[in-house]
Amino acid sequence: MSSDDVMSVLTQRIEAAFQQPLDDLRRVATATGRAHPATEALHWYGLTAEAQTVVDRAENTLLAAIGRAPGELTPSQMAIAHQVNTAVAARDGRAMVLRHLLEPNARHVWRGERPQARIATQASTALPPRPPANASRAAGR
Repeated sequence: MSSDDVMSVLTQRIEAAFQQPLDDLRRVATATGRAHPATEALHWYGLTAEAQTVVDRAENTLLAAIGRAPGELTPSQMAIAHQVNTAVAARDGRAMVLRHLLEPNARHVWRGERPQARIATQASTALPPRPPANASRAAGR
């Protein structure tokens, strides 16, 4: 998949999730600041785009080093191939975070709220308050 394909798929997913073209969404999110629900997704989109640039450069370097003649890679060519693999892994990791952020039920988790805190809050409102630890001893006297 080419870099244009990768970034266009991510762009489409962002636009679908927020029902707004990417450029408009960026303007609104920039004006609103961190309070805008798309801020975190746009941040990771930017990180993914930067990583894609690194992938493109690494692939171009590898293609230039290999040339047109197929064959076994030299140690220096293999080192460049490893750089491509590392760049792809970084890009894919960032894209995974972005895809997670675009899940409707996941957005609140990535804005600094830990799932454990949310679960504890839900549980504390659902259960009656606990009596003090020494209340049973005091009641038995």
